[in-house]
Amino acid sequence: MKRICKICISLLLTAFIIPVKVCSLEYIDVFSSLADSFSGFVDKNAGTTVFPSLNIPSGGREESLGSAFTAVADDIGFFDYNPAASSVLENTELALLHNSWISDSNVETFAFTQRKNDLGYGAKLKCFYVPFTEYNDFGERAASNYYSETTAVFNVSYNFFHGYYFKGLAVGANVKAAWRSIPDYTDRITGEIIKNSGLAQSGAALMGDLGILLRFNAGKFFNDRNPNLKIGLSLMNAGIALTGFGTSKGVQTDDSLPTKLSAGISYRFLKPVSICADFSQPVNISDFSKSEMWSFGAGVDVNITNFVELMAGFRLKGANPRFSLGTEIKLKSFVIDLNYTFDLTSSLNPVNHFSLAAKINFGDRGRKSQELVAEGYYEDGLKFYANGKMEQAVECWENCLKLNPSFTPARNSINLVKNSNKLFDRVIDIQSLE
Repeated sequence: MKRICKICISLLLTAFIIPVKVCSLEYIDVFSSLADSFSGFVDKNAGTTVFPSLNIPSGGREESLGSAFTAVADDIGFFDYNPAASSVLENTELALLHNSWISDSNVETFAFTQRKNDLGYGAKLKCFYVPFTEYNDFGERAASNYYSETTAVFNVSYNFFHGYYFKGLAVGANVKAAWRSIPDYTDRITGEIIKNSGLAQSGAALMGDLGILLRFNAGKFFNDRNPNLKIGLSLMNAGIALTGFGTSKGVQTDDSLPTKLSAGISYRFLKPVSICADFSQPVNISDFSKSEMWSFGAGVDVNITNFVELMAGFRLKGANPRFSLGTEIKLKSFVIDLNYTFDLTSSLNPVNHFSLAAKINFGDRGRKSQELVAEGYYEDGLKFYANGKMEQAVECWENCLKLNPSFTPARNSINLVKNSNKLFDRVIDIQSLE
């Protein structure tokens, strides 16, 4: 399996960076030209917030789309982009994600989400970690451990005004708690590890996210049950950071979190092809003048078959453009996402910036089959109506609405029959008066 993954990533890399030959001098030329092209986007406030792991993608499909996922939000990756999406996901999902970030740093994520009618909820645990090694004055290794940031997320959302034509206004929120763990360091004289010495530099954070998602049809020239246009808005990582545990000064709240406002759009102009884009503006709540520069992402998703998708994305954040290429493979209830991302902090190494997502689809809790039964009642009602059997038609449409109250055509058909009956009775009354 490991060999197959390496081959897949190598192919993705080959297809994406065609002009780059296997030559170190040409590598340098490519890196240099890219750096020069985007030098005007250098952000003087970059890196001034704490818990940077909140900005690192968990990996998988959303990263393949250039992290332009605020409006797409159609799988379990919604946690980091738009908390409103859990109320509109088709299926219950469980996912394990791995992202091999820069150098030896990694991100591991475990997530679960479920939906009951218009109510969605879920939870996620994300851990970023990087090896930490301390050396003494003689260059000898004194201690080794891991620097880590762990975030727990709890989500709830609801889809309001859900109808047959308008798919509703989804509103959701995340509640998040994070912990930054700094390893204990050694005494420079004795060389012994000082117990709880890393606690003063460790930190905690309490945050909240808010999201809105609109879904409807516009400029749609193909038959499909799902809306082809989606618009998303979100406020992410709004809260406080706490540091200075175990010190004489006590707990401090001076650090700022990577809070950001995002707006996104997703449009499927052909049944197998969709495009998406995101615009994000970081906000330093404690001092707006120190807010980081805006960022932009865009992606394209192509359904090759019912079980294979290809994705490509671009993201610009500061002077570091990021290019992504990925694929999603669906094997019944099991889904695999592979992604390779190239940016100016990466090397052209197939396993340098690679992410993998393994998702299990537990189904839709019978919603799809119920919708099909409701549609069957509606079609039977149309047949009775065409044959002049109004009572039987209305009965079928009422059964349809019991299963799917938002099935507007059935409700309109019932009203049509009732209005027709009223008009007929009115005509009879007029004739009887004459």
